[in-house]
Amino acid sequence: MAVPKILLFYAFTPLADPEALRLWQRDLCESLGLGGRIILSKDGINGTVGGELDAVKKYRKTTREYAPFHDIDFKWSDGKGDDFPRLSVRVRDELVSFGAPGELVVDENGVVGGGIHVSPSELHELVASKDVTFFDGRNAFEAQIGHFKDAVVPDVANTRDFVAELDSGKYDHLKDEPVVTYCTGGIRCEVLSALMVARGFREVYQLDGGIATYGEQYRDAGLWEGSLYVFDNRMAVQFSDEAAVLGRCTRCAEPTSRMQNCSDLACREQLVVCESCGASPVHCGAHAEAG
Repeated sequence: MAVPKILLFYAFTPLADPEALRLWQRDLCESLGLGGRIILSKDGINGTVGGELDAVKKYRKTTREYAPFHDIDFKWSDGKGDDFPRLSVRVRDELVSFGAPGELVVDENGVVGGGIHVSPSELHELVASKDVTFFDGRNAFEAQIGHFKDAVVPDVANTRDFVAELDSGKYDHLKDEPVVTYCTGGIRCEVLSALMVARGFREVYQLDGGIATYGEQYRDAGLWEGSLYVFDNRMAVQFSDEAAVLGRCTRCAEPTSRMQNCSDLACREQLVVCESCGASPVHCGAHAEAG
C-alpha cells in the first residue's frame, strides 16, 4: 500500500484576486481527493495538503503552472492516511496571524526588509564563525518537544503574542547580536524577522525552509534537538530513530514526545502527554475542573 504524502509550502507574492484563487485551489484539491489547510491573502499562499502520492504530485504540478506560484518550495513528508480529516481553503488578511497586517510589505521577490536567509549548511557556517542566538518563532508549547540547542523560546501562546513580546523590551539585549529565527517550514520567520528588523534588531537571519528542511538534511546529527510539532493528526514527527526525547508528560512527568489535545472540546490547547496517561481524559490547567 502506498504511503500517503504531505506537502508543506508557502509563497509571499502579491495576489490581485485571492478569492478567485481560493475557489480554484478548493476545486483542485477536491478533484484530487486531498485534505489539508490552505490560506490565501493579498500577500500570497500558505498551505499543507495531503493524500495519495499521484494526487499530491498533480496538485504540485498544477499549482506551479500559475505564474506567481511557479517557484514555490514544496517540502515533502510521509503521512499516515488520516492526517487531514477535511479540507479548508480560506482567504484572510494575513498568511500568518501576527495581528500586524499593516507592517508587512511584499513584492514579487517576497517579504521586503526581512532577515537574511541562510540554508542549513550556511547556518552551520554561521554558527562556526559567530556567537549566534537561536530565536524560536513558534508557539511556546511547540518547543516543549523540540528546539535548537540553547534557543530563546518566547513565552507566547499563539503567533499574535509576538508583537507585544518584541515590544516588551525583553529581548532588547539581542538587538546588537546575531539572531537566527527559525520555525516549522519558514513562513512564520519571514514575518517575524521583518518585525524584528523594523524594531531595531541589526543582524537577523532566518533559517531557509525551517526546521523541516534542516531535519531532512541533518536528521539528528546537527544542532536540532528532539521532535518537530506539526499541525495535523500526526502531532509530532522525528527525523531519525536517534531523536532526543525532550518533552515531559504533563501528568506523570515521564519523558515523551507525544502531543494530545485537551479533552475539553471547547479548548484548543495542546499538551505533552505520554501514551499511558493519554488513555484517559487529559485537561489543561484552565479546564482541570472538567476532569
